[in-house]
Amino acid sequence: MAETVHVLVAEDEPLAAMAIEDFLSRKGYRVTLAVDGLDAMERLQADPADLVITDLRMPRMDGHALIRELRRRDPGLPLVVMTGFLSLDGNADDITGDAWKPLEVLRKPVSPQMILDTLERLLARHAL
Repeated sequence: MAETVHVLVAEDEPLAAMAIEDFLSRKGYRVTLAVDGLDAMERLQADPADLVITDLRMPRMDGHALIRELRRRDPGLPLVVMTGFLSLDGNADDITGDAWKPLEVLRKPVSPQMILDTLERLLARHAL
């Protein structure tokens, strides 16, 4: 990796966030943690990321609202959504339609390797 890729992780479960941070940092990524969508927006304002990983259910600003705001500001920003609560109903279409690309949805529990593989696939596609 010529330039260190900056990944922002918005996750309200501290152990999950720290595990992702540790794994991605060991793989050469620069990782910033945010506890919810509002925290993520503040951190992105101060230090833009190359890719955002977010949970959907978080306090203050949830993942749906965060994704809408990120898409409004930067439609091409790669996003990875991790959730244990995504059902195949109207809410799923809210974030998985073509308007939300590039975006990948991973159902929890998610292995760190699966996150890394998804992140690398999105970044490679985004670079084209």
